[in-house]
Amino acid sequence: MINDCYDFAIGRRLENLPALREVGFTANRRLLDVQRLSHDGPLGDDAFQSVQRPQQIEGQRAPGLRFADPRVQTLFLALLLFRLRPCGLAHRELREQLAPLLGLAPGQLTQGRMTYDLRRLRLHRLIERMPKTRRYQVTRSGFQTALLFSRVYHRLLRPAFAAASDPSPPLTTRLRTAVDRVDQELDRLWKDNRLAA
Repeated sequence: MINDCYDFAIGRRLENLPALREVGFTANRRLLDVQRLSHDGPLGDDAFQSVQRPQQIEGQRAPGLRFADPRVQTLFLALLLFRLRPCGLAHRELREQLAPLLGLAPGQLTQGRMTYDLRRLRLHRLIERMPKTRRYQVTRSGFQTALLFSRVYHRLLRPAFAAASDPSPPLTTRLRTAVDRVDQELDRLWKDNRLAA
């Protein structure tokens, strides 16, 4: 609703009605976009759960890629390494990159384990087979998923948990102060409720 059309440098005459309608429609579209993103974005909970939980895809069971699983996080880091390679990745190349990230020698990762990882990445459409080859290419959604999962895990969750759970932190951070304050408030509420009962 537009209360004063002069707020938009548009006069009140009838010939200005199309311009006012355009302003109103534009504002309404922006508001709806913000509401849609704030409630559940296009890559919201459904997209997150579809990667993380086991799925039936193309008649096959695709094991989930659990967010906090260190092996999954390592797979995502390896996918980021292969995204820009025009020739994609092969079974052996992925194993050579993945093993050091897991702290293993390449020979310690079995072919069966690598086949299992490639299969679940393919079924979740994070990689796709390149035509007439045994090589795979990281898909656009695979790159986005790997980037988002790895950044959130390594840059946000791990440091936040470390700051919040360290019994003797070297520095007092705003997060640690906030967590301590919440803990104190919960203790106070618990004591007040026990006394009231």
